[in-house]
Amino acid sequence: MTLTIEIGEAQARLTELIAKVEAGEEIVIARGNEPVARLAPLNVVRPALVMNAIDEIRAVRARAKPVTREEILAWRHEGHRF
Repeated sequence: MTLTIEIGEAQARLTELIAKVEAGEEIVIARGNEPVARLAPLNVVRPALVMNAIDEIRAVRARAKPVTREEILAWRHEGHRF
């Protein structure tokens, strides 16, 4: 969701707006009816998210059946025309 706010109000509520941006919201700052700037979250990778993803991948791999070397080589050449 995008929120549009006047410059003066943005100055007064900057801490609150930054918290909204950190939560994923986008803020457009306007002078009158004219948008002049945008506050948007940076695409920063958070270590906790990375560790959760790694844990999920490990859990999926633990449930999968073992793969042989021959299967991997067959997949590597799958679709090739010799």
